[in-house]
Amino acid sequence: MTPTNVRLSTMMFLQYFIWGAWYTVIAVYMANHGMEDITHWPFSVNPIAAIIAPFFLGFIADRYFDSEKVYGLLHIAGGILMFVVPFTSFNAWLFISVLLLYNLCYMPTLSLANSVAFTHIGDQEKEFPIIRVFGTIGWIVAGLVISFILVYFTADIPERTAAPMYLAGGASLLLGFFSFTLPNTPPPAKDEPVSFRSIIGVDALRALGDKAFFIFLAASVLLCIPLAAYYNFLQLFLEAADFTRIAGVQTIGQMSEVIFMLLMPFFFVRLGVKWMLAIGMLAWVARYLLFAMGAPEPVTWMIIGGIALHGVAYDFFFVTGQIYVDKKATDKTRGQAQGLIVLATYGVGLLIGAQIAGWLYNLFLEGREALPLADWLGFWLVPAAFAALVMIFFILSFNDQVLDEEESAEEINPLA
Repeated sequence: MTPTNVRLSTMMFLQYFIWGAWYTVIAVYMANHGMEDITHWPFSVNPIAAIIAPFFLGFIADRYFDSEKVYGLLHIAGGILMFVVPFTSFNAWLFISVLLLYNLCYMPTLSLANSVAFTHIGDQEKEFPIIRVFGTIGWIVAGLVISFILVYFTADIPERTAAPMYLAGGASLLLGFFSFTLPNTPPPAKDEPVSFRSIIGVDALRALGDKAFFIFLAASVLLCIPLAAYYNFLQLFLEAADFTRIAGVQTIGQMSEVIFMLLMPFFFVRLGVKWMLAIGMLAWVARYLLFAMGAPEPVTWMIIGGIALHGVAYDFFFVTGQIYVDKKATDKTRGQAQGLIVLATYGVGLLIGAQIAGWLYNLFLEGREALPLADWLGFWLVPAAFAALVMIFFILSFNDQVLDEEESAEEINPLA
């Protein structure tokens, strides 16, 4: 691995360490601080910020400032805000508002990180999965630190305290300062005239746009609607099933993600983009069915198995999608293109999904303090059915061979 790739891998590690440190436990914290009926709102402000992010990227990062500098300043500002969040828990909507401000800083950095990485690598299929896998490792480490190290520094279960948010804030400050050591990434559209069309990503959409891409984009938005149920309510489901060390248990999904991330180049050659995306969708259907069937008892192996499917579900759909978009984009629209996919998935799809999941949860909750384990069966069947419909729509509609079918596994195998 080159020195540049080492720095890019470190960037990815900290990028997803930060997200994993607060995102996987925030609902547990809120449920234990009198905010149990609005635990879906952190998962709504997150996509709201993702929707706004492309506007920021199109106007600032793509035209006026080096990407790594914008990236660093956003993480420094985000780190400061994350330290403030726990002090606002006395008022639920103030808590959500400050969390929104934090996410407005964080969400643009997702596509900035991808844009910086893609600018400085030569082979997307070979190099990007290895760099990106360090992000997954960062998410895993965050969960393990919370469940197995912070427990010695908190009087209560760490997931119920503000400690994970302080951990995320500290890591964000660290990444912010580290960002200034990243390879210089000048604004790709520096000499381009500013227009509303380019700022909102219309130019990138036109460059990318064909029938297959629009089907991919629609499927991405639709799949993120049931996906929101997983991000929003897995932690509460695990608490209802009497799991301890909730953050640590969730890292099983990221551990499988590491394995499949490294196997992605092998599958790219043999399956192609369409079937990798379809298998990723199938994994979402299977995991929700496992949660549903494992809920009433509970059946531990089914619940763990559903979590372990995250590797296929996330890598084969989201990481494949990022590579697919980058291969269709031009150098000048790379940042806008990555921002567009963040807007579609982490933005529009998860925002709609978070609100629907919150409505569905409250429908099952019926004013009670917590959802009984038996009622989780019906809850999980809804996203399973929706994901299955999206998968069928995608398989019947999508047809776009991006990778050269004649490439051999050895040519893009990162382990070769």
